[in-house]
Amino acid sequence: MCALCGVLGGPGHWTEATPRPGVLTASADAVHRRRERAHRIASASRILRHYGLTLSDWQANSYVLSTATGKTELLDTLGHLWPAAEKLLGRPYDPLDPDLIVRLQDG
Repeated sequence: MCALCGVLGGPGHWTEATPRPGVLTASADAVHRRRERAHRIASASRILRHYGLTLSDWQANSYVLSTATGKTELLDTLGHLWPAAEKLLGRPYDPLDPDLIVRLQDG
């Protein structure tokens, strides 16, 4: 199997709401699920911008994490985001970085 087929057929992650028969979910329709996904990407992007990284959606199935110089990682789920960010940065990501916290508080 090629890598693309593996990405397209990957299992869901707990952050991705999916409709399941017999389970009540606020994300039963596709439009709502896409809106939630876009919100998650925007939230993560606020943090990633501090490190010069961007996150985008790829076919509502995967995520693309990129540096300003063009290095890119394709991610199956948001669970892979922070290790991939550290890999692209070449250093640890610090969620308690004082400069990051100030930037997030300032909006």
